[in-house]
Amino acid sequence: MAASKKVIESSARLRYVRAMERFHKSLISFLSSTAELGKEAYEKKVDTAVKVFVRVEAVDLYKGDLQDLENLIKKMVSYRNSDTEIVEIKTDILYRSNQLEKNKNARRYKKDKHSQSKYDDWE
Repeated sequence: MAASKKVIESSARLRYVRAMERFHKSLISFLSSTAELGKEAYEKKVDTAVKVFVRVEAVDLYKGDLQDLENLIKKMVSYRNSDTEIVEIKTDILYRSNQLEKNKNARRYKKDKHSQSKYDDWE
């Protein structure tokens, strides 16, 4: 029995999302853990990551977090051929990545203990 069109689209989407996350994670760990960071090393790392990322077919994404991740990846690749200093690249990418994670976590966790309206019934 052949797989339905919906299953095929879902698996292609999942494959693309995982490839994006792998690309993002590898570059972030490279930027944050490398002691002697240079522009050439960054370009080489992006080139190797792009080779793996290109193998996966791009899919339209409709979720905001995934679109933000896709935009961040495009920004990382665009920095490869730019004249920007590596320190500025590192701070910008790490800041954007942190904001992306912050937005994901803001929806996931909600702290009720700090809201005062919860305790209004006790008075």
